Amino acid sequence: MFRAWPVVLLPISLLLFAEDESAWKNKQIAEWTQDDAQQVLADSPWAKTITPSVNRSDSDGQRGPGGGRRSGGVGIGVPGIGGIGGGRRGGGYPGGGYPGGGYPGGGYPGGGRSGRTDDGGANSSQPVSLKLRWESALPVREAELKSRDTTAPTVDEGHYAIAVYGVPNRMANGDSKSLAGQLKKEAAIKRDGKKDLKPSSVEVLQYADGPVIVYLFPRSQEITRQDRRVGFEAKIGRIEFTEFFYTEDMVYQNKLEL
Repeated sequence: MFRAWPVVLLPISLLLFAEDESAWKNKQIAEWTQDDAQQVLADSPWAKTITPSVNRSDSDGQRGPGGGRRSGGVGIGVPGIGGIGGGRRGGGYPGGGYPGGGYPGGGYPGGGRSGRTDDGGANSSQPVSLKLRWESALPVREAELKSRDTTAPTVDEGHYAIAVYGVPNRMANGDSKSLAGQLKKEAAIKRDGKKDLKPSSVEVLQYADGPVIVYLFPRSQEITRQDRRVGFEAKIGRIEFTEFFYTEDMVYQNKLEL
């Protein structure tokens, strides 16, 4: 006896979205559209939106380089950071972002910087939202050119560069040189079984819509596909975080791009 099986029809818009959200992966850079470029800058293996931990304690009474009080002895809040070992955690990428679909935090239309917090920053009831971007990666540099982002940080070929967008103004005001020196001490790239990679320098770029902090790490200590999971750890005033990037996903045209 013939039995009719139910047919599940998906909305056309959903099918198109599933096809287009990573369309840039299968194209040459010269073929990228504006949407492709914005996707790379906002939500890709090289770009993530995160909500960091905010330490609101004033118990130590010390003032940090950003003008606010600093706290002491607060953990990063990411289990197992002492040893990054293990495979990818279930449920996709820690901190959200790729492959989540859409443009988290409003995206980066035209290379712009969205998701800024006001000067109240860490004192506001609204959570701080940061955007992390692997600036030295070829797809990111090309996407910035495609989006005509004239304020993109300058990166030389001898460094890996990770930029942090969305830092509250209050945490990055004052003397940029002394702030950069403090930030340099409180950041690292972590890999399983290897010594922490410390930044050779940090740049604090001041823009009309808020600061951008760029961490530069020497390429002489090479990151390879075998590293699998790369943790970027940083503390900026009262905010701190560790976010993971996965080398198997940071491959474009069969080459690891960092």
